[in-house]
Amino acid sequence: MTASAASRISRLREQIRHHDRKYYVEAAAEISDREYDRLIDELLELESQHPDLVTSDSPTQRVGDEPVPELQSVRHRVPMLSIDNTYSVDDLATWGKRVEKLLTEAGATGPVEWVLELKIDGVAVSITYDTGLLALAATRGNGIVGDDITHNVRTIHGVPLVLDLGDPPASIEVRGEIYMTNSDLVALNEAQTTAGLSPFANTRNVAAGSIRLLDPRECAERPLRFFCHGVGDSSGLGAASQTDLLAWAVAAGLPVAPGTQVFQSIDALVERGTELIEELHALDFEVDGFVVKVNRFDQQRLLGTTAKSPRWAIAWKFEKFEATTTLAGIRVQVGRGGTITPVADLEPVELAGTIVRRASLHNADEIARKDIRIGDVLVVEKAGKVIPHVVRVEKHLRKGRHPTWAFPTHCPECGTPLVKDEEGVYIRCPNVDCPARARERLRFFASRGAMDIEGLGDKLVEQLVATGLVKDYADLYTLTADQLEPLERMGKKSAAALVDAIGKSRSRGLVRVLNALGIRHVGPRVATLLCERFPVIEKLQEASADDLGNVPEIGPTIAASVHEWLASDYGRRTIAGLQDAGVRLDVPAADRTASGPLTGKTLVVTGTLPGFSRQEAEEAIRKAGGRASSSVSKKTDYLVAGEEAGSKLATAQKLGVAVIDEATFKTLLAGGSNS
Repeated sequence: MTASAASRISRLREQIRHHDRKYYVEAAAEISDREYDRLIDELLELESQHPDLVTSDSPTQRVGDEPVPELQSVRHRVPMLSIDNTYSVDDLATWGKRVEKLLTEAGATGPVEWVLELKIDGVAVSITYDTGLLALAATRGNGIVGDDITHNVRTIHGVPLVLDLGDPPASIEVRGEIYMTNSDLVALNEAQTTAGLSPFANTRNVAAGSIRLLDPRECAERPLRFFCHGVGDSSGLGAASQTDLLAWAVAAGLPVAPGTQVFQSIDALVERGTELIEELHALDFEVDGFVVKVNRFDQQRLLGTTAKSPRWAIAWKFEKFEATTTLAGIRVQVGRGGTITPVADLEPVELAGTIVRRASLHNADEIARKDIRIGDVLVVEKAGKVIPHVVRVEKHLRKGRHPTWAFPTHCPECGTPLVKDEEGVYIRCPNVDCPARARERLRFFASRGAMDIEGLGDKLVEQLVATGLVKDYADLYTLTADQLEPLERMGKKSAAALVDAIGKSRSRGLVRVLNALGIRHVGPRVATLLCERFPVIEKLQEASADDLGNVPEIGPTIAASVHEWLASDYGRRTIAGLQDAGVRLDVPAADRTASGPLTGKTLVVTGTLPGFSRQEAEEAIRKAGGRASSSVSKKTDYLVAGEEAGSKLATAQKLGVAVIDEATFKTLLAGGSNS
């Protein structure tokens, strides 16, 4: 019987560890919480019957029987240094430039790769594994000495008691953040209130307080989690880089934060990081910035550390502001692409020095995940320059029964049944003639970055659509002063001026038109790249998705979106209408890149040029037959460097790319040589 029990116990432990990995590391749970609990219960029963088979690494041994009398101090094998931080993109670029200079002076070989990681708003810890078994966990403390919190860290299910490795290192100290999700805090505060206890203010406070508790049984009741982001000593791993280390951590069963990416330049990293700030609302845990690291460990060692911080890493932080208010209502907005976006109408609250009355709820899935209901008390956050969003619902303050909010099934403007993106979270109105979509399309079409129609503002667009004067872009070009004059805030003079401004927009050219049409994934840069290969609309319409995908920097997603739009009935009708209205749908000969003094050359512009804006410099490159790129690579022929040139200059120097000033740039444009 003992042999049979031992076999079953071993099998149960394997199953539980497997499901721990699927849930905490891979975020792909295979069984329900109830099924998981049944496995734990069966293992507990068997181990109680066979105490001689209980081992310290069993999943049942996470919680100790007795509180520790006090926290003991432990010395870190390698100091846990803090990381310098900045809130400025310019300072981040300067830091990157300094790092590259230091590496060059130190004789480093190869280019620098930059890693972008989420900066988790949690509590830093180190966890030591001896021959794969969890042996010690400690707080950062003063960086040299921390507190022993092993008894509490063992209770965190995302921290494996044994590494999932066939041949673990003899000893390794991994580092990371202990944190709590917002949804877990919501549930915890509900339980606190029910028990007559005070709710917790935020996730970080819970994590920081919980890991220092003396009684592990109390800590076990707090749903803490862990992300690994580093090691104290990587010598025993054979890892050559940060990305290698994270891959090892996942293989070992240690959770790592999602979304880590590697970039070849600081400029590319900043561009992606700026986009990511607007996507952080989808995370269920708090982030207060990013951590930027040099990827290769040999380069990290060359850079070394100061007395307080490593030279190879920096925290790129953004200011966060929170406030609590009540949800007065939910309404939806229809975007120009048909996306239905729910918006929270809030009781006015001051946030970051301004009065906030609205916050984005983003999509139906987010409302359901956070269980947001009208009448709820919400925690609202503003991070960086991003519009406010809802962090969580304070459910412990929910009074009475608040019905769940039902997402509309039909467009609130035109009544068309809504459709959900395949494998996506967005719900859209598919009616291209929807008045709401028409309004948003016209607003964008007239904007400065698109067709730049002066005088065609939001209020006027609403009137034009509401009166039926304008249903699509082509209708704009049939408007007369007599039709416009009776509209609100319009007079004879302003009506004539608007007709004149609309007429002038006919000659903007194909690049501006493509950008103005609002095709998904198409902005100024993509429009320019497409028009370099297809300078007339007929050629663009004839191109297959594969043809479009072969354009440099145009991937299959963009290519499919453009091809689908151009081939659709709406796309063909729109182009035909613009052609009939006399709108120019080609690239003017003077702007084409067929030939010129820079034919076959790729140039990148960086810094400030007194004689050119960035857009003017890139247009001049194209007119001279060259290709204007946004990033420096070995294929770049010239970097045009103005004042305050950033990291692109250092990259060009490292790659041996010719660096020229504005005077030489003008000489090349005129057909001269680079002396």
